[in-house]
Amino acid sequence: MSAKTLISALMLAAQAISAGPIDIVRLKYGGGGDWYNDPEAEINLLLEFNRRTGAAVRAEKTALSLLDEQLFSHPFLFITGHGEIRFTDQEIQRLRRHLVSGGFLYADDDYGMDASFRRQMKRLFPDQELAELPPDFPLFRCFYDLSSGIPKIHEHEPGRPSARGIFHRGRLVVLYTHNTNISDGWTPAHGDAEETREQAFRMGVNILWYVLTRQ
Repeated sequence: MSAKTLISALMLAAQAISAGPIDIVRLKYGGGGDWYNDPEAEINLLLEFNRRTGAAVRAEKTALSLLDEQLFSHPFLFITGHGEIRFTDQEIQRLRRHLVSGGFLYADDDYGMDASFRRQMKRLFPDQELAELPPDFPLFRCFYDLSSGIPKIHEHEPGRPSARGIFHRGRLVVLYTHNTNISDGWTPAHGDAEETREQAFRMGVNILWYVLTRQ
């Protein structure tokens, strides 16, 4: 690592550690899907993030609808589950406002939400597609080196996993992981091997680190 790269990395680390506590808000949604699936997942990730990086976290369960007045006090939104996701027009407007104002949405398909999530994203940003992120995208190398490929945590269906994004004015505002179910690895309930859970936590740490240092 060059001196310039090392200095840059240290500056980013100081920025992340000195920032206020980061939390993760789980989004409630209509349509019948189980937005409440794996309720401990993001809490476990936040605790691991604090342990591994030293950054301050607020490891409390928080679930909000897009119409909740507290929404804009929480930059990092998380959505997961099985089945249908449906937003009202007002919810779409609120989510777009949140994202273009500096917010971030991480969506992790726990199997069965892919088609409906893509429909909602097309309503949210009609002129954009969920573009696959290349292996050299900074998110995959910002803390742990995951440039060899996004880990596949659960074999819900055959095929490779993917990480896709939507950008607004050059900033990643939506990250969507499909055919991997990263967040399942953040909870011990599924009995994943330690190596598998470690890969899930590494991906989660990279997501949080990227948001803290690049947004």
